[in-house]
Amino acid sequence: MKHKGKTALVAIVIAALYGYVEKNPQLLQSLQAATGSTTAETRSLPPPTGSGLEQVIARRQSDVQVRGSGKVIRLLPDDNDGSRHQKFIVRLDSGNTILIAHNIDLAPRIDRLRRGDRIEFYGEYEWNDRGGVVHWTHDDPAGRHEDGWLRHKGKTYQ
Repeated sequence: MKHKGKTALVAIVIAALYGYVEKNPQLLQSLQAATGSTTAETRSLPPPTGSGLEQVIARRQSDVQVRGSGKVIRLLPDDNDGSRHQKFIVRLDSGNTILIAHNIDLAPRIDRLRRGDRIEFYGEYEWNDRGGVVHWTHDDPAGRHEDGWLRHKGKTYQ
């Protein structure tokens, strides 16, 4: 009988904690930031912009749809292994840098991209120790992933 009482108590405590976290999502985000983990709930938040993107970077989150903009500081050679990607590094207004990996098998290449150009992006952010990478900046022909895009000089590439 004692065992059933302890089990019930544990179930009540878990339910209470779950309810508290549901009403206080910032607690869940703080715990995730402290542990470096992400969950489906984190991935389903609205796309971070501005300081929200900076929070995603600071929390070392991955698999998060983000929107942002910055200045192209370095053009890299295309990655031609597997799906081809146009790659370049963007410095955000905050000073952070991220790699953009734009799939040019699924979306048009930005032929006139130059160092110093401003670019806007919407895609999936993956954290790494170099600042992170944004990919999925294109339509998903299979319809299984949220579509992304790049915007350069008023033209959208997706």
